[in-house]
Amino acid sequence: MLDAVVVGAGPNGLTAAVELARRGFSVAVFEARGTVGGGARTEELTLPGFRHDPCSAAHPLGINSPAFRDLPLERYGLQWLHPALPMAHPFLDGSAAVLSRSVGETAASFGARDAGAYRRLVERFLPRWDTLARDFMSLPLTALPRDPVTLARFGLVGLPPSTWLMRRFRDDRAKTLFAGLVAHVMAPLGGLATGAIGLVFALAAHARGWPVARGGSQSISDALTAYLKDLGGTVHTDYEVKRLDDLPPARAYVFDTSPTALARIAGLGNHYANYRYGPGVFKIDYALDGPVPWTAEEPRSAGTVQIGADSAEIGAALDAASGTDRAPERPFLITVQPGVADPTRAPAGRHVFWAYGHVPNGWTGDLTDAVERQLERFAPGFRDRVLARATAGPPELAARNANYVGGDIASGAVSGLQLLLRPKLSLFPYSTPHPAVFICSSATPPGPGVHGMSGHNAAKAVWRRLRQT
Repeated sequence: MLDAVVVGAGPNGLTAAVELARRGFSVAVFEARGTVGGGARTEELTLPGFRHDPCSAAHPLGINSPAFRDLPLERYGLQWLHPALPMAHPFLDGSAAVLSRSVGETAASFGARDAGAYRRLVERFLPRWDTLARDFMSLPLTALPRDPVTLARFGLVGLPPSTWLMRRFRDDRAKTLFAGLVAHVMAPLGGLATGAIGLVFALAAHARGWPVARGGSQSISDALTAYLKDLGGTVHTDYEVKRLDDLPPARAYVFDTSPTALARIAGLGNHYANYRYGPGVFKIDYALDGPVPWTAEEPRSAGTVQIGADSAEIGAALDAASGTDRAPERPFLITVQPGVADPTRAPAGRHVFWAYGHVPNGWTGDLTDAVERQLERFAPGFRDRVLARATAGPPELAARNANYVGGDIASGAVSGLQLLLRPKLSLFPYSTPHPAVFICSSATPPGPGVHGMSGHNAAKAVWRRLRQT
């Protein structure tokens, strides 16, 4: 009998398996697809030699993850590559605000009226960032806060809606960039704790940047897998699990799946019936014959580029995706251009480019024209650079990754109490009614992103259980 079986070889499932194997437990991982990776994969989606990341591409939470930083992943091939600028947000007048490693450079890009307000916002937390990140990403009750005072101060700033926090700024440049940071988790700007989301992304950039993984996001998953095998764990691919009886006997079963799939496989009935899924995305991967022709200079050297004319346009796009059945006419876009840091992603002189906009959950339309019209506003001539494109709306994303129900790449709505307490209103979110079954996916705290912390936190609950029995 194995000590633990993990279902799903995404970053959280692999991290949970590694954490258990490091502590001497026997572990096996079972993955339905032919390769490991989940939301951290790399594939040739358009043309030969163009290596695209089907989901996550830039990794501010990955390089700042306490779980990943505790593991020797560099020994297994993971290399973080940093663009000159972590992120840029261009405007229609040809200028841009930036999120730089430097607080001063970032503040200066907002203009004199908001530079001081931004400095005061981030500089109080930045010296204690590592401890704050561990405390913030380990909640709830998986570890006692190491710095409860700083965590409480962060909560006072971050728990209100981001619209409250943005009142600190007088001009729309800072508000627009910050609204874009919040939109990375597809939450309406007026939601609970959305201020914390934007602030975490900003602090992560100043602390360690928003890098890409050399060769593609697959290298994160491959490094975790190689380390797991060195620890004695095993990984089985092309193995779809439909019920617990499909798995070998084990003392614990850990699911890196959606709550819906877990309930079906483990026979938990309607236990997660009230779990809400959020907006979906429409994603396009491009093969380009050269760099994106941005009008503003700053985006040309940025790994990530946010696209939204102003904070009102971003807010309207988020509201449309969350509260209607129609896609926004001018979607807010998150784009990544890995080639500015990693030229290995495409043939010499060519580039891969990654863009997605938010759409209602399960939406079946085609957003390609709306996405490219948005890009042309800030990069005239973009369409002329396109050699090939691969599009994926909510149905295609859900088919590629069963955790993305209705195209929701956050594996659950990041709004209301579900932002903090997911997948149930419980102090023990990784446990289930079945004493031997646990959940470790992005549907558990701290939520979406390639950081492994959901798996890390769940592993703690599992090994405590195993030691008790």
